Amino acid sequence: MRHVIALDVGGTGMKAALAGADGTLLYEARRPTGRERGPADVVETILGFAAELRDIGRARFGSTALAAGVAVPGIVDEAAGIAVYAANLGWRDVPMRALLSRRLGGVPVALGHDVRTGGLAEGRMGAGRDADRFLFVPLGTGIAGAIGIGGRIEAGAHGSAGEIGHIVVRPGGRACGCGQRGCLETVASAAAAGRDWAAVCGDPAAGAADCAKAVESGDPRAREVWQNAVDALADGLVIGLTLLDPQTLIIGGGLAEAGDTLFAPLREAVRRRVTFQRLPSIVPAALGDAAGCLGAGLLAWDLLSTEVTA
Repeated sequence: MRHVIALDVGGTGMKAALAGADGTLLYEARRPTGRERGPADVVETILGFAAELRDIGRARFGSTALAAGVAVPGIVDEAAGIAVYAANLGWRDVPMRALLSRRLGGVPVALGHDVRTGGLAEGRMGAGRDADRFLFVPLGTGIAGAIGIGGRIEAGAHGSAGEIGHIVVRPGGRACGCGQRGCLETVASAAAAGRDWAAVCGDPAAGAADCAKAVESGDPRAREVWQNAVDALADGLVIGLTLLDPQTLIIGGGLAEAGDTLFAPLREAVRRRVTFQRLPSIVPAALGDAAGCLGAGLLAWDLLSTEVTA
């Protein structure tokens, strides 16, 4: 059976799959990233995981994977195949495409940014299937974005298009890892909402999901924390939709798991802020944490398609 290797590398864990030509995940596996061992070991873990997937594919389907796609966090030079920088993993200028291709016996490899790769899958297979233009925004430890246009994801001139988490929505606010203050992700990410709720409720282990449950139970303190995050998110999204004019805003990540507790006030907050702009649909992501693997598989199949065309 024709298949490709798909790898989605996160700060703490990796998801991998063998993907068929129709996008179906034929085999799935997970493994810790092992970042505590340092960047060199993380890279070796990725390469070893990919090689295991190659061997599993050969044993199960009687043939070697035709290509591989890998999605990684941080700054990514997709054209050059280099993982430029990832704060959570500690690496700089890793020639990931070349290393993976060598480990896999010379098969072609596509490298992508994790959020843009997830956005590719949401656009083709998930919540953005019927939208020619969409903005995919996962709300997790941080906030990033993927700009979908005509079936592809816009990377930008320097590989950093869609970084909506670093729009300043609260000037002079909390310090952000990027060097600015008051960035969207310092106020409206799942990590930020969880941190704020932990400070209010006095439980240092509390997170965003706990805040959402307290909102649902009617706790006024939780409602204030939640609304602050929602208002900041709406401010950032309105900037995004003013610039991009998308048909659909797709919201994913941990915060989106709150369902209507998030989407009802968010839709209302965005509606109050728009003036001349056309109000897009605001919908939850459809693919969950499978989006990265599905997108990495799509990158690999797209690479093969491009090679055949060329």
